[in-house]
Amino acid sequence: MKLIRYRNDQGQPVLAAVYEEKAYPLPWKDVVEVVREASAQNAAPSEFVKRQLAGVRPLDEPLDRLELLVPVEAPEVWAAGVTYEKSREARNYEATRGRLDARTFYDKVYDAERPELFMKSTAARTVGPGQPVYIRSDSKWQIPEPELALVLTKEGSIIGYTAGNDMSCRDIEGDNPLYLPQAKIWKRSCAIGPAVLLADAAENPYGLEIACRIYRAGGLVFEGSANTRQLKRRLEELVEFLRRDNELFDGTVLLTGTCIVPPNEFTLQAGDRVEIEIAGIGTLINPVQQASA
Repeated sequence: MKLIRYRNDQGQPVLAAVYEEKAYPLPWKDVVEVVREASAQNAAPSEFVKRQLAGVRPLDEPLDRLELLVPVEAPEVWAAGVTYEKSREARNYEATRGRLDARTFYDKVYDAERPELFMKSTAARTVGPGQPVYIRSDSKWQIPEPELALVLTKEGSIIGYTAGNDMSCRDIEGDNPLYLPQAKIWKRSCAIGPAVLLADAAENPYGLEIACRIYRAGGLVFEGSANTRQLKRRLEELVEFLRRDNELFDGTVLLTGTCIVPPNEFTLQAGDRVEIEIAGIGTLINPVQQASA
């Protein structure tokens, strides 16, 4: 069972369930409310939602005609780094510009007990399907990072999964790891969507196929794929470290790291289109624009 948010004819956000390729409006405002109501009734969220669809008329508009919004208004988006071997290789290359003659801090964090966790975005900086993501004006080496994203309650429960785009500046981070916030956080530097797959409906979050495609001038310039089975850490482990002496909020999103990195000579350009597809969740599509001051 998947949940989406869309804008209706009156311009209001509406939560809906996607069942058998049709959207059914729901009376709740977000996925957290749905899960809490299901829990109050001692029901699995997916079955609870399915019961609510009885007698509800699906929308006449097909899914691809809806104006989709972020599937959850995350007050904070956090991210985990160097959780895949591919990410470790890419970060090492950034830090050494290819001179891999020593063990770097990226190697160390990949093998360490404590994962890398950092603040990625806020609700105001996060965009949804179809909305443009921005590239920085002071970076010459920028890429999307496709990631499985966890939707959390304030207690740290994983209630759903969505797709995330952790836009990154490889040259800024590579110059100095202390520049990480500038390499990761700016306006419209994070996208999530298009739907939230309820956690109880996901057969195996460690077996999800992830694909990334980048188009330029109508042509495919990059395509890569991977699987969440390559994840070095357990999802619950990442959440546990995020919760330590920290305060979470309902709807917090945690990006779990990237397993797809474009070639080292590649950089995004204004006018590109990024597609991130995760099996069972859908395809997050965002055009790329140049950020303005």
